[in-house]
Amino acid sequence: MANTGVPFQVPMLTKSNYDNWSLRMIALLGAHDVWEVVEKGHIEPENLESLSQAQKDNLRDSRKRDKKALCLIYQGLDEDTFEKISGVKSAKEAWEKLKISYKGADQVKKVRLQTLRGEFEALHMKEGELVFDYFSRV
Repeated sequence: MANTGVPFQVPMLTKSNYDNWSLRMIALLGAHDVWEVVEKGHIEPENLESLSQAQKDNLRDSRKRDKKALCLIYQGLDEDTFEKISGVKSAKEAWEKLKISYKGADQVKKVRLQTLRGEFEALHMKEGELVFDYFSRV
């Protein structure tokens, strides 16, 4: 991709902004023409010798795009998050690991909040219970 002279800033992932971060990253990765390799993944052929020159060129391009996407993803992470995914081999693997880490945590939070809300709505002051006792229980 030709350098247009317009600087870009990679959005930083935090504990609470995964949804916004992922949308911005999809746009950024798309602008760099590497989102497809994140979405579909990069497949290494088993036998490199049997490839034609055109296939080898495509493979080299696919590897390059995968590494570029992985680099952009890495730039949007703090040190702790980077360490969690530093062992991945591809951009798709990094993306999926982050998605599971952050979306899974969101789902757990939602279920926990629903449970707590149900418990809260079920709270009632018992017959003859003192306000102080009810307040302490709540």
